[in-house]
Amino acid sequence: MQKRQQEKDSSTAQSVMATILQSIPKEAQVSKIDYEGPRIALYTKSPSFLMENNQIVSDLVNVIKKRIVVRTEESIRKNEEDARKVIAEALPKEAELGGTFFDTATGEVSVEVKRPWLLQNNPEFNSAKLAEQMGWRIRVRKATTIQSSTIQQINYNLKLTSSERAKHLKQIGESIFRSRLAQRSEVSLMTLGGFGQVGRSSMILTTPESKILIDCGVNPGARTPAEAFPRLDWANITLDELDAIVIGHAHLDHTGFLPVLCKYGYKGPIYCTEPTLPMMNLIQLDAIRVASAQGRAPLYAERDVKQIMRQTITIPYGTVTDIAPDIKLVFSNAGHILGSATCHFHIGNGDHNFVYTGDIKFGKSILFDSASWNYPRVETLLIESTYGAREDIQPTRQEVESAFINAVNNTLVDGGKVLIPIPAVGRAQEILMVIDHYMKAGQMVEAPVFTEGMISEATAIHEAYPEYLARELRQKILETDDNPFDSEYFTNIEHSDAREEPLRDNTPCIILATSGMLEGGPVLEYFRNIAPSNKNKIIFVSYQVNGTLGRRVLDGSKQVSLMGKEGKVEVVNVNCSMIKLDGFSGHSDFNQLMSFVHKLRPKLRRVLVNHGERRKCESLAMNIRRQFRVPAHYPQVQEAIRLF
Repeated sequence: MQKRQQEKDSSTAQSVMATILQSIPKEAQVSKIDYEGPRIALYTKSPSFLMENNQIVSDLVNVIKKRIVVRTEESIRKNEEDARKVIAEALPKEAELGGTFFDTATGEVSVEVKRPWLLQNNPEFNSAKLAEQMGWRIRVRKATTIQSSTIQQINYNLKLTSSERAKHLKQIGESIFRSRLAQRSEVSLMTLGGFGQVGRSSMILTTPESKILIDCGVNPGARTPAEAFPRLDWANITLDELDAIVIGHAHLDHTGFLPVLCKYGYKGPIYCTEPTLPMMNLIQLDAIRVASAQGRAPLYAERDVKQIMRQTITIPYGTVTDIAPDIKLVFSNAGHILGSATCHFHIGNGDHNFVYTGDIKFGKSILFDSASWNYPRVETLLIESTYGAREDIQPTRQEVESAFINAVNNTLVDGGKVLIPIPAVGRAQEILMVIDHYMKAGQMVEAPVFTEGMISEATAIHEAYPEYLARELRQKILETDDNPFDSEYFTNIEHSDAREEPLRDNTPCIILATSGMLEGGPVLEYFRNIAPSNKNKIIFVSYQVNGTLGRRVLDGSKQVSLMGKEGKVEVVNVNCSMIKLDGFSGHSDFNQLMSFVHKLRPKLRRVLVNHGERRKCESLAMNIRRQFRVPAHYPQVQEAIRLF
């Protein structure tokens, strides 16, 4: 039986390869065809031919229904030093060359330039001819104002492990493109976490052919391991049985347990969008630091986070990608944080289409476009319900931005300081863009804006991936010198010694610092200085969990205790004013969730609801049933649901 299957696999692979060889002209000089993870790589000695005649590859993709990439044969690649000289000579000086990264596993060189728009439609900069000249395919990237140490570290690790990655990608390809073992079509979902609750989002999509783990988060506030981590024990599978892991976005409640799986031997592919990789890397490493600072043993080590880098395959929005013999995946913009994606799983030969929204924002912001909704087909939708109760209605963007401007202006005019405790990822960048926009428009009092914590690093990652940002913001970054992330108003505090300027008396300013709930981080030093004066103001723009210092302050505590220098408890008087602003959230409110379902309604057979308190899951499911006459259910953790 096994021998017969191997022969079948070999026959299928040979058929695909034969089709490719018959369709490729001799002028393309294709010397090798190989698997590269979910793609088929064509290695050529003449890359310019296929790059200039890209219709050949497009037609081929339509025939074999697989992703194809053109790679340069290693024998024609110049050494990196010589290739850099070729690039430097080809680039217009005013484009301002930054760094270069050579990926030997793929034969691509990423070239960072300050003004990428100068290379578009520039006859003197021909990427096809350059690829022919130096044997490396060029990918132009926007150089960031501040270099991201996270992205540099990832590139360094990818470089060290290039030969290992190339072998790994080939093995993944052989697994994906094997023949199907089973003829019947069945699809089920096993809920491991994040159902009837917020935190530890995780589930397994199962067919007779494949097992795909979707998200792998933690719930840091849980009291027991059984409530804190995904219930993989209940799923009764080994890590070797997983064909792939798919990650929707970088937050810890969706990725915090992923390094643990790598620690204990998961060797398969991890799929996410390009910016999700550095984002989750940043957040996971920070979780190690936080645990150590709090005297807790971290769940994993830095080496486990590095292992994730090596196993991750990034996929752009809108690209159909085979991730198993019977499952194709498409990521689309979810509007939640940088790189966040809804996950569309196309199962079998059109047998079933399952869409997992993950955390979704069905509304436009300055930072991101509204979540995508126009899937070709959806039979089962799994939607979040963080704000799924009928009363969960957020103010409009205009209303919240107007309230924010007024709150800031009133304080700055009176000579006070505004402190914004904020999560480093997503919310911080949104607020920075709002401040820059309204100060430039003359609607907000001009004042210095100071940031501290991970905000600067997270912002550098946003700037590195402008194609994932809102259209207007993307155009500013990619097509002009007016880059809002490089605003003249912003100053990053890189060391505690530099806090003197923002804390100086009689200096009106805005300070954004982590953490968002006043639970540790540099924000506490600013809080102890700003809270006692009634001229100052604290603006809360994120949810304040019960029991946190932020919640106590918001609820009106006039005195709070902080750990001072040398471990002594210090009492801080809270005389400043404060305001909580809803509407900057990266989640959809009730109306937006219902609007999203309405867009898909003609095709839906079933809606499942997760990622919300049980009451909110129940409310959203009930309203979907009533309004759209579609079966809607809110599963709990440890349920197995037959989808098809």
